[in-house]
Amino acid sequence: MIGPADITITVLYILGIVIIGLWSGIRHQQKNKTGNAAGEYFLAGKTLRWPTIGLALFATNISCVHLVSLAQSGFDTGLLNGNFEWMASFTLILLALFFVPFYIRSGVATLPDFLEKRYDRASRDWLAIVSVISAIIIHIAFSLLAGGIVLQTLFGVDMYTSVIIISLLTALYTVAGGLTAVVVTESIQTIVLLAGAVIMCVAAWVKMGGWQPMVDVLQQHGEMSKLSMMRPHGDSSGMPWYSVFLGYPVLGIWYWCADQTIVQRVLGAKNQDHARVGSLFCGFIKILPVFIFVLPGLFAYTLSQKGLLDVSALQTIADGKQVVNSKGIYTLMITQLIPKGLVGVLVAALLSGLMSQISGALNSISTLVSYDIYKRYKPEATDKQLVKTGKVAAGVSVIASLLMLPLLNSYESIFNGLNDIIAHIAPPITCVFVLGIFWRKASATSSKLTLWLGSLLGVVVFIISKLMPTSWIGEVPFMMMAFYLFCACMLMQILFSYVYPVQQTIDSDRLYWNSPFEALKGDSWKGLGNYKVLSVLLLLIMSVLFYLFR
Repeated sequence: MIGPADITITVLYILGIVIIGLWSGIRHQQKNKTGNAAGEYFLAGKTLRWPTIGLALFATNISCVHLVSLAQSGFDTGLLNGNFEWMASFTLILLALFFVPFYIRSGVATLPDFLEKRYDRASRDWLAIVSVISAIIIHIAFSLLAGGIVLQTLFGVDMYTSVIIISLLTALYTVAGGLTAVVVTESIQTIVLLAGAVIMCVAAWVKMGGWQPMVDVLQQHGEMSKLSMMRPHGDSSGMPWYSVFLGYPVLGIWYWCADQTIVQRVLGAKNQDHARVGSLFCGFIKILPVFIFVLPGLFAYTLSQKGLLDVSALQTIADGKQVVNSKGIYTLMITQLIPKGLVGVLVAALLSGLMSQISGALNSISTLVSYDIYKRYKPEATDKQLVKTGKVAAGVSVIASLLMLPLLNSYESIFNGLNDIIAHIAPPITCVFVLGIFWRKASATSSKLTLWLGSLLGVVVFIISKLMPTSWIGEVPFMMMAFYLFCACMLMQILFSYVYPVQQTIDSDRLYWNSPFEALKGDSWKGLGNYKVLSVLLLLIMSVLFYLFR
């Protein structure tokens, strides 16, 4: 439980974000009455610059789920799950180099719209439906679950009561202000979130006495593997090094390059250079989470081993053994390691992650439902009707997410649960996007059949793995399962493309690369701001980091 001063800080922060969100969104719409109300609402009138795009991408990605679950994973398995953060940098390079030019060039408002231009209407419809469902589950429901656990522990308020209040307040400024409100508040929330994470990391570091005392504890308990991000074959984590390099790209390309919730910030870019550099800027920021989100959890583990962190409140009995229910480790660290007065800042950081994730997802759902579903059946719909439909869709999505919380709470690890679901959703989508932009012969019929059959296969495999966990399917780690499903989808689409040959349209004929090197041609900003220079720099930094923490 936290004191009155910290509660006051938390409440003032929430109110401040709501007010800023409402003011910035409504002001932008009134100031930019261009006759394109829908474009201003959903894509901020395509005025976003690279710093805002980079911060908004990061804020939409990093939610309360990451603060809570990455600390949990640091406590349980060490730095291992940091792979999800660092591998994202490579995927963001792919977004900047290969995907952004087509998204900006085609002038689309949604990624399903892009699929229609590259393939056909059926592909667009399917991606729109899957994107809405995945946004509700992955971006909203899991965030609400993580936020609810923290708020219940800190404030003693029922989990459902707290998340309902937060989600309604977030929906208020998101629905009223559109994408402008989302990116403005996300930029603020990113700074607050990072500040809170740094405070936690410093507090844990000081309590432990630095890096070497932590290493000493790990050596004493035979846990030096917790410092390794590249695990050997047969590792108990189920995530050996090869599964990271084979499985993560399948998840990452869907998440960073083909998911509306994330890419919508790029679609609102002022121009191609801002979109590319904004994506790469986010790639540089993604270096931080291993040190400020995962590492504090590892510190918590070593502190508990030395008796400097009391985890008795989290201990339970499972199979006759006493174990730590590590879902609440971040909350425990807040209450035991952070001085009074700063606790409110940490809570504000948690709420920043929660609110930015929800607001980003709601805005993307609004856009998808309005442009890709409603306008499909009412092509004569006015901008006012599109905006109204989007607002209704956002409200319904919040309710649907709240109803899913009991089911998602059954996962032991929030982060693994989230990625387990992504591993079964992503493969067919990643496949049709990758082949779509790199292979001229990828046909519309092959895309449609791959999305349908690939999604069905993913659902069947997911159900089998949960109903029969001891079967050979159930024992395959989710990262490798993502890779196997992706290979199956690639095989499907290639075969279908030969059975049903491509028939290019005016749009589709200009939305693929004849050669990967073609993406590196054309004018761009000079000096350090050049996207090619930034890409090489980011690649070098990430390669060095992976070598050091191998």
